[in-house]
Amino acid sequence: MDNLPKIKRSLKRRSRSETRFRWYGRIAIILGLAAVFTLFVDIISKGHGAFKATYIQLEVHYDPEVIGINSLTDKSLLMQANWDAVPKQALRNSFSDVSGRRDKRKLYKLLSNGAGFDLKDRLLANPDLFGKTETRWILVDDDIDTYYKSWLDGEPYAARLSAKQVQWIDQLHQQGQIRLQLNTNLLTRGDSREPEQAGIRGAVVGSLLTLLLTLMLSFPIGVAAAIYLEEFAAKNRFTDFIEVNINNLAAVPSIIFGLLGLAVFINFFHVPRSVPIVGGLVLTLMTLPTIIITSRAAIKSVPPSIREAALGMGASRYQVVIHHVLPLALPGMLTGAIIGMAQALGETAPLLMIGMVAFIVDIPQGFTDPATVLPVQIFLWADSPERAFIEKTSAAIMVLLSFLLIMNISAVWLRKRLERRW
Repeated sequence: MDNLPKIKRSLKRRSRSETRFRWYGRIAIILGLAAVFTLFVDIISKGHGAFKATYIQLEVHYDPEVIGINSLTDKSLLMQANWDAVPKQALRNSFSDVSGRRDKRKLYKLLSNGAGFDLKDRLLANPDLFGKTETRWILVDDDIDTYYKSWLDGEPYAARLSAKQVQWIDQLHQQGQIRLQLNTNLLTRGDSREPEQAGIRGAVVGSLLTLLLTLMLSFPIGVAAAIYLEEFAAKNRFTDFIEVNINNLAAVPSIIFGLLGLAVFINFFHVPRSVPIVGGLVLTLMTLPTIIITSRAAIKSVPPSIREAALGMGASRYQVVIHHVLPLALPGMLTGAIIGMAQALGETAPLLMIGMVAFIVDIPQGFTDPATVLPVQIFLWADSPERAFIEKTSAAIMVLLSFLLIMNISAVWLRKRLERRW
C-alpha cells in the first residue's frame, strides 16, 4: 500500500510521456503538410499566369507588295519574304500618329519577334487571305506581357518599358484591343530564346520517349534478375556479393550514373549526345536496382504454401514461378516499376552529364532525334535572366508535378486493382 502513490505517479508520468510523444508526431505531420502546402501555393501563384498570354487586336493586311511575294506556292520565295513587315504595318495603321524612327522602333517592340512568322503560318493555312485584311489577335513581347499582367494585379512592373509604350498599352486597354488569352504556345511549342514563344512540348515529348525506352529495358531485365536471384540462384558467396552490390547501387548518387553513361555509351560506344536513346540507357542503369529490390520483395510476399501446393501437384519450378508466383507478385512489381519511372522522370543530374542540356527547339519525332527532358528544361529556364521565364519555370514545375502525381496514383490504383488476398 505504501508503493501505491509511487505507482500512480509513475503511471501519470508515463501517460504524459505518451501524450507528448503523440503530439510530437502530430506536430511533425502538421509541419510537413504545411511546408508542402506552402511550396505548392508558391509554385501555383507564380506559375498560373504562364497559362495565359497577352494579345493585341490589329487589322492585318496580307499585302503582296509589303510581303515581297506574289505567290504562296514557291518555297524559295517564302523563305525570302519579309514577314515582319506585316505586323509592323498593322501597328503603324493602328497608331498613325506615331512618327520618327525612334518612336517606331519602340512601337514595333510591342509585338513578339515571332509575330511575323505566326502570321506566315496563318496565311499558309488559309491561302484565301492572301491580299486581304482580317482582324487578328497578335502575341505581344514578353516585357509587355509582364507589364500588363502585373498592371492587372495592381502592381505594375514597367522597368523595361518607356513612358510612350506604357501610354500605348493604356490606350489599347481603354479601346478593348488588349487582353489575356489562353497561352497555347506553352503546350504546343518547343523551347525558344523569347519567353513568349517558349513552350514545353519538346521537353514533354523527350521525357516520354526517354521514359518509354527506360521502361522497355529496365522492367523486363529487373523482373528477370529478381526472379533468378529469389527463385533459382544458389545461396552462396557469389549471389550474396551480387545482392549487396544491388543494394549499394540503389544508394549511389544519380550523377554517378551520368558519368558512367558518358564514359561507356558516349565515349566508348559513340552514342549521340542529347538523344532519348542515351537518356533511356542511363536512366535504365539508375532504376534497375530499385526495380530489382521491389520485385524481390514482391516475390517474397507470396506465401510458401502457393509454391508447395503447385509442386505437390507436379508442376516444375519454372511452371510454379510463371503460373503462380509471378501473377501474385505482379502488383508489387508494377508498383516498384512506376515508382522507379517517377524517380527517373524527375532526374536532372545524370542527363546533364550526357548532354541533354542542349538548347532544342524542334519537337523530337523518334528515339534518335535531339531532345531534352522536362527537369532539364526547368533548369534552363530557372537560369535564364528574363523575368518572364520565372512564371514559365513555375508552370513547367506544375506540369512535372502533375505527371509525378498521376504516376504515383496509378501505382496505388494498380496495386489495389491487381492485388489478391489469400
